[in-house]
Amino acid sequence: MSDTPQQLPRTLWIGVFLMFGLLCVAGLLSVAEMRDEQKRVLPIISQISDFTLTNQDSQVTTLAALTNHVWVADIIFTRCAGPCPRMTAQMKTVQDRLTADSNVRLVTLTTDPDYDSPEILKRYGQRVGADFNRWTFLTGTKESIAGLAAGSLKLGSTPIAPADQKSSVDLFIHTTIFVLVDKHARLRASFETGGDGVDWENTIRPKLFADIRRLEREP
Repeated sequence: MSDTPQQLPRTLWIGVFLMFGLLCVAGLLSVAEMRDEQKRVLPIISQISDFTLTNQDSQVTTLAALTNHVWVADIIFTRCAGPCPRMTAQMKTVQDRLTADSNVRLVTLTTDPDYDSPEILKRYGQRVGADFNRWTFLTGTKESIAGLAAGSLKLGSTPIAPADQKSSVDLFIHTTIFVLVDKHARLRASFETGGDGVDWENTIRPKLFADIRRLEREP
């Protein structure tokens, strides 16, 4: 019994030292991960081909409008009752977190050009709070949209057969990713926006912004 008061402080000190050691190791690992992330080089996936589409103001838009800009793109349709509202809300968070002096642009393509006219796209953009100086909504012929979406940006879309539609707006299956393009119109990365195990708020969006900053620093 007489040894107990002497052993207890030693036990506490050992616990403190162990905790301090674990914190140091965790800190070193975190620094190492940050350095590895800073050194990460984004691959060049593909070159974006020129395109001619129409924006929400009925203006002809080509690749030249995005040259020298880093840009984030996705594909949705305004009648979508599935993942599109979530994706648009996520794109809005990207818009809202860009600094006022950022040259980053946001591009949303429609997979439903028969319905999504420039007027429809503009009303949709206004409803979700889009800044049209930064965020462009594009429509056009099905062939032109497919050329940019599937051909260059790797954004796929497939019509759902009428017999398989679960509702009147269950029209397309399309990719639910954001893609990142550099200032030289080269596709560099893609980011999942939903699905099992996808943590947009704490994992995906910070990674997207880290890669945006990386591309902004590139010459």
